[in-house]
Amino acid sequence: MRYSREHKQETHDRIVKKASVRLREKGAHGIGVADLMKEAGLTHGGFYAHFDSREALVIEAFGYAMDRSMEHWRKQSDQVVPEKQLTQIVETYLSTLHRDNPGHGCSIPALGAEIARESPKTRKAFAGKLDEMVEMMTDFIPNLPRKAARKQAIATLATMAGTMLLARIAGSSELSDEVLKAGKDSALEGAKREPKVAAVKKAKQS
Repeated sequence: MRYSREHKQETHDRIVKKASVRLREKGAHGIGVADLMKEAGLTHGGFYAHFDSREALVIEAFGYAMDRSMEHWRKQSDQVVPEKQLTQIVETYLSTLHRDNPGHGCSIPALGAEIARESPKTRKAFAGKLDEMVEMMTDFIPNLPRKAARKQAIATLATMAGTMLLARIAGSSELSDEVLKAGKDSALEGAKREPKVAAVKKAKQS
């Protein structure tokens, strides 16, 4: 039985979506192709009709997960004025809800350490999405030259991802909550601190 191109694409997308969740839950090597296909309601034998290799699926699933994170950020940022956008992202990211649901959260704390050990092709794909994420966060930092805003965005994202990783290591415990709070305070301090460049500019205008 032959399926239409649209049906094949829908099936392909379903596999990617399922894989993106399971990979964030179990890790890049925590679940096999057979299990991923079974969860998508397909047989193992049909895998290569959609992907050239397991690596191809992993790369696409990572990209999908990163795109969903950025889509979530857009929705969150639309709820507040530009000056509050970065604060909004930090507060929703460093939450117990995000900590306790890695399968639907950011790929960086869930898979970052594993990606660093993957093939150059996989690392390059992930780095491209990471750069997109940094650029988006840079847009949430107004009143700064682009280069300075990007530097602050990288530092904030590193604080957020590192905090979430440590909070998950600690589990649902007082230590985990303490880590989340400390990381959030640190990230928000950076987000709210008036940069020297902006302060000097204001002083000159007054």
